[in-house]
Amino acid sequence: MFTGIVAAVGSIDAVTPAAGGLRLQIAAGGLDLDDVALGDSIAVSGVCLTVVAFDATHFEVEVSQATLDCIAGFAPGAAVNLEKALRLADRLGGHLMTGHVDGTGTVACFDAVGDNRRLVVDATPEIARYIARKGSVAINGVSLTVNAVDGASFEINLIPHTLAATTLQHLQPGNRVNLEVDLLARYVERLRQYDE
Repeated sequence: MFTGIVAAVGSIDAVTPAAGGLRLQIAAGGLDLDDVALGDSIAVSGVCLTVVAFDATHFEVEVSQATLDCIAGFAPGAAVNLEKALRLADRLGGHLMTGHVDGTGTVACFDAVGDNRRLVVDATPEIARYIARKGSVAINGVSLTVNAVDGASFEINLIPHTLAATTLQHLQPGNRVNLEVDLLARYVERLRQYDE
């Protein structure tokens, strides 16, 4: 589990083919790897990945083709948001996230509004049905509050701190972003299927 509070921004240093997917070498940036062990989970731009190798400054993960088919942003040199898995005693500053990305959306608008940014994302109808005004959504692993919803599009207000501490500052119209909907919304829909 994760909270969507990004701990550091790293970068993808190397991408190599692996059986059934890719192996990524990721520069950890400011993420402290002192307490990381093989098999630990780290969210990389919102995608829960398992550490298969590491040293003091880098870690490596393997990404299956099934995961690659529903995510964006894993090109060599790409900046990535990083968060280690939640511990039971940690603060829950964002919202509960699994790191199981539901799919991608496309940035429709990224306008300055004073010191903030207005971000509008076009989601697919399959994902948009779970996004509600004043609800939570994760974009590239960042826990955010939805300000408005219009059909399959939704709007976020990004404050200067979020922009400075994450890769979201680099977004441009047309960019694809990883989306994870609120965990509770998924379970509510599943329960409703049995009531019908």
